[in-house]
Amino acid sequence: MYGLNLVVVLPLVAVAGLLVWRRANTLTWLLFSLIGLWAFFKFGFMVPIPQSVATIYLGITGLALVCYASSSRERLAETVQPIVRLIVEPRYRLALAGLLIALPALAAYNVYADLTAPLEAPGFGREIHPPPPTELTVHDEKLDMATADNPYLHYHEDDPEAYGQHLENGRRVYYENCFWCHGDGMGGDGMFAHGLNPVPSNFNDVGTLPILQSSYVHWRIAKGAPGLPAGGTPWDSAMPAWEKFLTTEEMWDVNLFIYDFNGYQPRALGQH
Repeated sequence: MYGLNLVVVLPLVAVAGLLVWRRANTLTWLLFSLIGLWAFFKFGFMVPIPQSVATIYLGITGLALVCYASSSRERLAETVQPIVRLIVEPRYRLALAGLLIALPALAAYNVYADLTAPLEAPGFGREIHPPPPTELTVHDEKLDMATADNPYLHYHEDDPEAYGQHLENGRRVYYENCFWCHGDGMGGDGMFAHGLNPVPSNFNDVGTLPILQSSYVHWRIAKGAPGLPAGGTPWDSAMPAWEKFLTTEEMWDVNLFIYDFNGYQPRALGQH
């Protein structure tokens, strides 16, 4: 029982025993199973488990309960009949009205709680800009991380028209794929940012783009969270490995656009 919150677990066991003693019907057992497992995963451990784990187990359990309830005509009827009576019989109208009010209210509260949940730092340190590998391979192209640079940056001086075309392509890539998390103004405040921990990078911050070489940003775009070294954990980043979805040119173009939009230049080799 080590690690379990007995204040939660023991009442759940007691309720299960009471349902056995009262020979509860199938619907009651199904509801108790779902609610009881939710309470167990949410509050039953002294050290909270990841929400993703609880969601997976609850999803599997829900499917298993549906299969069980529909495994025979008798069991299906025992599950459905109380619901039908609740809907059609006049004596249950007050209970039905309460249920119709309570369910949307619970859903709204759950959304509100998720939106206002404070972000908590991990239990030990995490490197904000972990050291990159010495060599990077993206789409079968090998790059020396110390010397690689954005291949289109020189167009800013050599061919302004070509530079503008790459910027426009980078703008398209950003607003099709990146702004959902990093935001319209690249402040790390996109519409999905509230649900992420750590929050997306704020490209407006002088402690982000100006101190990074463009090869570093290319590495983070291409490899995403799956490519983070140990120093970049334990927080879970939602950054996908964009090399699976974007071409090399698109990744360099959005790299170019991010710097240009914020008025920064990538840190040059040897610059401190």
